[in-house]
Amino acid sequence: MRHQLDSSRARTILTDAGLTASKSKGQNFLVQGAIADRIVVAADLHSTDDVIEIGPGLGILTERIVAREVRSLMMVELDHALAARLRETYAGDSRVTVVEADFVKVDFESLAKTPVKVIGNLPFNAASAIFRVLCDHHQRVAMIVAMFQREVGERIRAAPGDPEYSALSVYAALYFDIDLHFRVAAGSFHPKPKVDAEVLRFRPQKKLLFNPDEEACVLETVRASFSAPRKMIRNSLAKGLGIASESAVGALSRAQIASTARAESLSPADFVRLARALSPVVVD
Repeated sequence: MRHQLDSSRARTILTDAGLTASKSKGQNFLVQGAIADRIVVAADLHSTDDVIEIGPGLGILTERIVAREVRSLMMVELDHALAARLRETYAGDSRVTVVEADFVKVDFESLAKTPVKVIGNLPFNAASAIFRVLCDHHQRVAMIVAMFQREVGERIRAAPGDPEYSALSVYAALYFDIDLHFRVAAGSFHPKPKVDAEVLRFRPQKKLLFNPDEEACVLETVRASFSAPRKMIRNSLAKGLGIASESAVGALSRAQIASTARAESLSPADFVRLARALSPVVVD
């Protein structure tokens, strides 16, 4: 039976463990059961699924994941006391492993031997870095259902031409299709953050736009293109890559992209085409 978790009980659990929510660790614990249900339902869990939960905290998602009878659940929790509490709670469940670590510093491939479903209420202050790790290891990811600060979530799912469109938007679109998102009010957390959150579901792209040996050049091209936001791409490319303006203009011409365009207007396919045009001049 699931325990009701609200702000009052969350505060009691933290007090009993001798803890307070840490701002430096980005700890805002989800306490709204209906939202937790919705997140786990979105992950479409089955008995053959291996799951990694990032930042399980007080375990509101954990207990719902375990109830789905998944094949295995590995939790990555940075906080020592919370990790110890989770180990004690699930000591009798052979499917459950608790890894006490900073997710962005863990060797993801040592955690995910096969493609895994990733679920998490991500710490707001580390969510972008965590997402980049998941992009870097996209081949080991079967699905992601994750909570972000709303502003970051909007940036991740932004389309070309949207005000929020950024390098992060392009990175996300290169690897994943976002087929579900919903807003979570700030009052659903303890302590209550100053901003709302957003849950996104990512499914891996069935076919990537680039070949494996092109990946580094594509990512460097995206990074450089957004290095000087709102400026013409010929300028941001030259600055970001440290190349002559003439070389940037020549590559843009070969890629059939106007040198006066802004990075914010280009699609992921445009960036791949540009990377191919730039590959002779991009330094590894």
